[in-house]
Amino acid sequence: MINLTIYTTPTCVYCKMAKEFFTSNNINYQEINVAADQAAARTMVQKSGQLGVPVITVEKDGKEEIIIGFDRPRLSQLLDIK
Repeated sequence: MINLTIYTTPTCVYCKMAKEFFTSNNINYQEINVAADQAAARTMVQKSGQLGVPVITVEKDGKEEIIIGFDRPRLSQLLDIK
């Protein structure tokens, strides 16, 4: 089971690209708009050390990977997308 969360803002082009990538590959994800949720923004910064979005967390096999930005090769590897 893979749990994927993407921290976004409404104007982020890379966030949109990542979400389109997930949708086109039938990957379910939870989106958290950090512009509207300050507590989530703090959580994102604590997890990643970053203020910028997207920050993507992939929970797989009991481990959490944090990806800064839209890193298509790394996401493809983690999500077993060819």
